[in-house]
Amino acid sequence: MNALAKLREPHSRPLQSTTACPSCPPFDLNICPATATPGQDHAALWGLLPVSEQTIPARRLMFRQRDLHDVVPFICKGWAASAVTLSDGSRRILSFLLPGDIVFHRAAHCSVEAITEVYCRCYRSDELRAALMSDRTLLEKAARLLLDRTLRAQQLAVDLGRRTADERIARLILDLQGRLTERGMANGQTIHFPLRQHHVADATGLTSVHVSKVLSDFRRCGLIEISDRSLTILDPAGFQRVATMR
Repeated sequence: MNALAKLREPHSRPLQSTTACPSCPPFDLNICPATATPGQDHAALWGLLPVSEQTIPARRLMFRQRDLHDVVPFICKGWAASAVTLSDGSRRILSFLLPGDIVFHRAAHCSVEAITEVYCRCYRSDELRAALMSDRTLLEKAARLLLDRTLRAQQLAVDLGRRTADERIARLILDLQGRLTERGMANGQTIHFPLRQHHVADATGLTSVHVSKVLSDFRRCGLIEISDRSLTILDPAGFQRVATMR
């Protein structure tokens, strides 16, 4: 059974905001209880969205590939990965899910696994869909989120097919840094970086050995520093040049 299989009834305790709430896409959509002002009942915001919450341990599956489910998780804290298992048994990570990301899956074509401990808020998919369809502005915002995800998927296809190992890894790191910076989760050029070499390998179509060599080269050239689950880009201009060599 996947970790979200028991998410059916809303919890009664109040949900608290997190430090990243103001820059979180669900917050902007007004579909998070953290948007409620003091004394305001969250149910009054939309009226139909009973919410549940769940903490998923690290390395636990949230959804298995081809699972059917009726909830839409919104990640508030932690990192997860959306991945597919190929016919030869290998895994390909399609995207990393960060705080503020919505897990848009109905009949999942991929699995979703927690990389770190993940705290998420979940909405019933049918009620979420009905609420979005009733408000054109919110529907357009949700459509932009989906479009952004589609563009990222297309860029991944280009990176895997046309770019060198150095370019793939540099672009992955810069993409993560950009997303975290937009959400107020970066400290200058330093970001939280809980990924292991096998995560980077599965996301870039490389082997863990090749990833280790490229990251070692980056460190030796003074481009990045990785320590204690954090990554710092030491030479932003130089690292950008590596990412855009083609």
